[in-house]
Amino acid sequence: MADRSYLDWPFFEEKHRELSDALERWAGRRLGEIDHADTDAACRDLVAKLGQGGWLEHAASEDGKLDVRSLCLIRETLARHDGLADFAFAMQGLGSGAITLFGSDAQKSEWLPKVRSGAAISAFALTEPQSGSDVANLAMTARRDGDDWVLSGEKTWISNGGIADLYVVFARTGEGPGAKGLSAFVVPADTAGLGVAERLDTIAPHPLARLSFEDVRLPADAIIGAPGEGFRIAMSVLDVFRSTVAAASLGFARRAMDASLDRASSRELFGAPLFEMQMVQGHIAEMAHGIDAGALLTYRAAWMKDMGAPRVSREAAMAKLFSTEEAQKIIDAAVQLHGGDGVRSGSVPETLYREIRALRIYEGASDVQKIIIARAAMAAHDKGGAANGA
Repeated sequence: MADRSYLDWPFFEEKHRELSDALERWAGRRLGEIDHADTDAACRDLVAKLGQGGWLEHAASEDGKLDVRSLCLIRETLARHDGLADFAFAMQGLGSGAITLFGSDAQKSEWLPKVRSGAAISAFALTEPQSGSDVANLAMTARRDGDDWVLSGEKTWISNGGIADLYVVFARTGEGPGAKGLSAFVVPADTAGLGVAERLDTIAPHPLARLSFEDVRLPADAIIGAPGEGFRIAMSVLDVFRSTVAAASLGFARRAMDASLDRASSRELFGAPLFEMQMVQGHIAEMAHGIDAGALLTYRAAWMKDMGAPRVSREAAMAKLFSTEEAQKIIDAAVQLHGGDGVRSGSVPETLYREIRALRIYEGASDVQKIIIARAAMAAHDKGGAANGA
């Protein structure tokens, strides 16, 4: 059983501990029922079960507020049990996040109840073939035609692409250069002109697709917020959900450590348990150290956001960078400790090894997180220097 003593840290309230306990019981009962042979079907099944269990209420709240600590605890727990369950939950939140935080009353009433119940699968369509972490470089256009908007272009690496019922799409509307000229739109999956150009396969199977938009016509009220607010909306959504990526990596890391402890205590080498080797103890110590440090960074960022911080870009970037990179090291060590069994297809270490790699890329690759952190450090330095008359 993974260590859960961190729930006693002052970042959490009693409601968070109750949530974690309830989800732990539910996941133990329900996630073993999922057939992963067909990834699309498994995701649909998981979204339905998460909706029935009431867990998606945290991903698309009725009051337009998101408790980031709850989101993180849910992702960490689901990831420890089943990586695809974590994916299914996360995409419901990320895909509908712009509507939850910035949508009109009509948009919220039409879509959020469906997302919460699991009746509608959501997707966040930001990345393009020539624009990943550089959001300001988006090329997809949305032009006015009478009272309508007409979207043209392409999106790629879209999670839930091909199975989503709802896409939140970011496009260039031209109110200003770069980031100042982007807007966000609600696009139902059955809208004419929206197509799945290609399904994308990855080392850890998830529904992913490249989407084409050929003169996709939307009504005027499909825009989220005002024209030109798309970049702010996208960054605000990522500001919430980036910490949850760190939490998911903690879930993977905790499972890897559990598997390593089981292996070290049950496997014998030279007539003694594997754990008696000092090198093995060193690996275990580094795992425990990395997990606790990552959890401190992750739940600090979540706590700050819940306490009303307008932006936690620096803190979320630190949490995501450290936790995902450290989880990769922990899982690699788990593979090593398992020897041949660690690379056997379908084993826990092998599965985790494939699952963790994408987390160091999506929602801002590790190198991009370094840029965010460095720029924040320089901005703080310049502000302090000016205040001191330097």
